[in-house]
Amino acid sequence: MATPRTIAFHTLGCKLNFSESSMIQQQFLDNGYGVNSFDEGADIFVINTCSVTDFADKKCKKIVKKALSVSPEAFIVVTGCYAQLKPTEISEIQGVDLVLGASEKFQILKHVDNLQKANDKGMVISSDINTVDTFENAFSFGNRTRSFLKIQDGCDYKCTFCTIPLARGKSRSNTVENVIADAKLLASKGVKEIVLTGVNIGDFGNGTSVIEGKRPKKEALFIDLIKELDNVEGIERFRISSIEPNLCTDEIIEFVARSERFAAHLHLPLQSGNDKQLKQMKRRYTKDLYAKRVMKIRQTMYQCCIGVDVIVGFPGETDEDFLETYNFLENLDVNYLHVFTYSERPNTPAIEMEDVVPMNKRRKRSEMLRALSDKKKQKFYRNFLGLGRDVLFEAHKDKSKLTGFTDNYIKIETDFHKNKINTIGRVQLMNINDNNVVESIVMELPEEIFDLV
Repeated sequence: MATPRTIAFHTLGCKLNFSESSMIQQQFLDNGYGVNSFDEGADIFVINTCSVTDFADKKCKKIVKKALSVSPEAFIVVTGCYAQLKPTEISEIQGVDLVLGASEKFQILKHVDNLQKANDKGMVISSDINTVDTFENAFSFGNRTRSFLKIQDGCDYKCTFCTIPLARGKSRSNTVENVIADAKLLASKGVKEIVLTGVNIGDFGNGTSVIEGKRPKKEALFIDLIKELDNVEGIERFRISSIEPNLCTDEIIEFVARSERFAAHLHLPLQSGNDKQLKQMKRRYTKDLYAKRVMKIRQTMYQCCIGVDVIVGFPGETDEDFLETYNFLENLDVNYLHVFTYSERPNTPAIEMEDVVPMNKRRKRSEMLRALSDKKKQKFYRNFLGLGRDVLFEAHKDKSKLTGFTDNYIKIETDFHKNKINTIGRVQLMNINDNNVVESIVMELPEEIFDLV
């Protein structure tokens, strides 16, 4: 077929997926393609999928249907985690022409050149995930104020609920030198904030660290990487996306605390505040270790925003187990929760476990923790009302406003100010609106108001 001239992307899931979609998009731009928004229609649609929950699987089918409603003759390519886990199932979705696995998605240009419309089902090109041992560089750019910079991929952990090792393979990392080069490139493009992302970024340097088939002479650790990044000129903020509590060492916490560029914001997955369930999940810490990590962060950076991932309704979670988790989180000095309702995933040990929690109980427990999250977030926000913080300004869907985040992850809204987008400026935090966003005023303030609480 003739080379299509336009392509559109839809990305599901995590920051890592967004960084990879952006890199794939750049490949097409570099080869003469026009990139359209999804609603504009295109000759090719690329759907980069997630498979953390069953909802993500179902959403993929809806996106395929929507793409064909916009451009009925378009070619549909599906890649990402769901594509690696269930390639045959996706190939049978009406309208899908090509399914690319984990090692093939960065070779997408080669595969679409000779793409033919599918008759009964789409073509599948996918390798055994155990053969994937190279690191593919990626960062997002162009459609967001901040950039998601991929530093690590895959995971060697064996959590019983998780499909990520099946979808992304072994833990492997970029080199410090390559990450620094990417950060400098992003700085030259005017990016003000970089979010370090991966599957298990605290494991940086402990994985296979294979790049283009070559292993670096010396494998640096995550602490070595962030120390080097702190010296990159032009990037005003670095943010750590998420780090396992057992890998969030005192040295890392103390470094972030004294750094002028690393944001006072750490997100530590917990999953359960019950040691019985942590053991069943094969997590690598106890709730006591988690509490000590939080205490260390709070003692070192009392203005730091601390986020938590938690799963409710894992097999065997009794009412008493859940209340233990709830009480643990209620009394823990953390500031918001990402609550996941447990979802059965094929080929995981958890799917074979007994004492399945009814879905209505899972949903009720999720609602309780989300309400607790709102309460904790508001309490954290109230600590800073009347004070000033620096904010990275972003566009708002309401063009009369700007939005943004402070370094310690307080979401703000303010009136529109010309030329403020993608700049860091000071605001005074005024009041919390109904959407749990802090309404703020952009103004020049005396230095004393910026003292930390």
